[in-house]
Amino acid sequence: MTTSESDLEAARDEAAGLTSRILELRDQYYEGNGSTVSDAEYDAMVRRLDEIEREHPELQKPDSPTQTVGGRAETTQFAPVEHAERMLSLDNVFSFDELAEWAGKVERDAGAERVRFLTELKIDGLAINLRYENGVLVTAATRGDGVVGEDVTGNVLTMGTIPDRLKGEGHPPLVEVRGEIFFPVAEFDALNAAQAAAGERLFANPRNAAAGSLRQKEEGKSPERLALMTKRLRGLRMLVHGIGAWPVPELEASTGVTSQSDIYGLLETWGLPISTHFRVFETVEEVDAFITRYGEQRSSVEHQIDGIVIKVDDLGLHEELGSTSRAPRWATAFKYSPEEVNTKLLDIVVSVGRTGRATPFAVMQKVEVAGSEVRQATLHNQQVVKAKGVLIGDTVVLRKAGDVIPEVLGPVIELRDGTEREFVMPEDCPECGTRLAPAKEGDIDLRCPNAKSCPAQVRGRVEHIASRGSLDIEGLGEVAAAALTQPLEPAEPPLATEAGLFDLTMDDILPIRVVVRDSETGLEKLDGDRPKVMTPFRVSKTREDGSPVPSKRAEVLLENLEKAKTSPLWRILVGLSIRHVGPVAARALADYFGSLDAIRAASRDELAAVDGVGGIIADALLDWFEVDWHREIIDRWTAAGVQFSTPGHPGPGAAEAAGGVLAGLTVVATGSLEGFSREGAQEAILLAGGKAGNSVSKKTDFVAAGPGAGSKLTKAETLGVRIIDAAQFAILVKDGPDALDAPSAGDEAAPI
Repeated sequence: MTTSESDLEAARDEAAGLTSRILELRDQYYEGNGSTVSDAEYDAMVRRLDEIEREHPELQKPDSPTQTVGGRAETTQFAPVEHAERMLSLDNVFSFDELAEWAGKVERDAGAERVRFLTELKIDGLAINLRYENGVLVTAATRGDGVVGEDVTGNVLTMGTIPDRLKGEGHPPLVEVRGEIFFPVAEFDALNAAQAAAGERLFANPRNAAAGSLRQKEEGKSPERLALMTKRLRGLRMLVHGIGAWPVPELEASTGVTSQSDIYGLLETWGLPISTHFRVFETVEEVDAFITRYGEQRSSVEHQIDGIVIKVDDLGLHEELGSTSRAPRWATAFKYSPEEVNTKLLDIVVSVGRTGRATPFAVMQKVEVAGSEVRQATLHNQQVVKAKGVLIGDTVVLRKAGDVIPEVLGPVIELRDGTEREFVMPEDCPECGTRLAPAKEGDIDLRCPNAKSCPAQVRGRVEHIASRGSLDIEGLGEVAAAALTQPLEPAEPPLATEAGLFDLTMDDILPIRVVVRDSETGLEKLDGDRPKVMTPFRVSKTREDGSPVPSKRAEVLLENLEKAKTSPLWRILVGLSIRHVGPVAARALADYFGSLDAIRAASRDELAAVDGVGGIIADALLDWFEVDWHREIIDRWTAAGVQFSTPGHPGPGAAEAAGGVLAGLTVVATGSLEGFSREGAQEAILLAGGKAGNSVSKKTDFVAAGPGAGSKLTKAETLGVRIIDAAQFAILVKDGPDALDAPSAGDEAAPI
């Protein structure tokens, strides 16, 4: 066999294997409403098969997955419906270079005509085809294989948002409206909460939930399950994005519509829901900018998206450019890097935080998702672990949308091999051995009640004290906090509680040893059969007298502890870990009272009357001061020189009217604002005399939004609250709102 024959045979074998696997995954996706691999893995298989077929055209067959639309025509669950016009899929591009290449081909084939690009969000949902005859809905069908789909008309009508009769007059004898059915993210979260409450299995993602909900049948269901089915269908939404079975010449002649964007206007007048997230651009560079913007702000959209669809806007060019056997040449989809991936669940470990809450964490094989590496994700509590149905050893679906915390969605059950095991919640605190219990009757969460001396809780509070939102102590990070609070025989830790933090000396910290943990799993590393330890505050060298040499970390820590003693009062209040007292409430208390003594002397009514405090925080303050070891913290910090008052403060209430450029204004900061940390943005608002809001309402004056902005941004748009970007936010907190409208301040941020 020659080299070329050998290469062809290898390509044939690889293509056959890929084809078989892709078709198997298509069945899972379209017929079983799920998949054993991530979208990224599936896309990679299809791209590889396409590469092989391009290199060896003789291997390409008419029924290849690269030439056909996903899904099967045959169905036993629902009646088959033949589409009046074939439903195509979309080809994909994965980089700006590939997009530019596609646009170049389109412009070349269009000849002298100017090409305008309609650009819109690619909804991660279920394709649907609505057939209207003389304005009346006849059938609603899934895509199927593009020629024949499944009749889901009854379920679509149950949704309550799709008209059974179009508005207006003069409708064509036959038109097919194409769109996407999906669960909004908020509805999906509510659905899974309801599933958990009912003891039902949770859905892995909104797409699977939409497909599973739409393809339900009433037969054989109890009244309770019928009610749940109806509730799920009522949560579904649809956005339409095109039409079929209405020839372009007839469409143009009867309506005057000549572009895809005009079609959206027509569909809206018919009473059909269209997306507001689309734009028409003159150049591919403008399309690039749109793609980049939404790539950074995917979590701000009400529904999940997995890319951007780019269409030639001119309908006449649609006819001219034509299509392949599976996709139009006048449209493509830019696919984003995945926000959902599959990875291995290695273990479930329980972590105790500074409030005593015992939280199960998933420890996973390292995987990249949404642009960052992820190894761990919270599982919240033992009931969530049970509801998600995950076993240790499972392959799981992991989601991370933008800046959102990673979440394990559920297991890929089809990949289980019998070695998986169930997670068992420990009865005792893994750090101090105290019996775990709910804080009050009916609580789901278990907590360690040993608040004073549980090493995990002390460590968490010490880390909190050093955080940017509190005293911002450099050198007191996770490792240092663990070293200071971890009992490692035969020595006791320097800090039994945080009361001794400001008493620390070099002699206290030099002997400290700490257990080394694996960066991949967070578990203890072993040296033989014993935990591996390190000495973080000294180097390996010794002085002439044999004493250890301090590390730079030790010197920095002690220097910054000394500086922290004169931190602003509000920061010190945050550092005390009083329940509900975050930076906003702490700033309000510090500004009004001026000293800790004045706060302790105030009555509940006086505390609650302070703007930004209220009754819940007032009660939390009074409860905190009643605990003897809390009072010990104040006494020892005071003796060590910590400043519990604001120098020059005139007394309770007197500084309330001090003002500032944002006096009387409420500003909400959301997303990543360049030049500001999350805490820094809040502090900047407060320092300017404004109120740093945590939620958006009609009383909000400005919303500063950056990449990763979520529901707050959406609500601001709905309420008409002014939205500004990071550069404008910097101007706002420095010079006030009038400066935003000055010519030098630049234009208002573009709508997101």
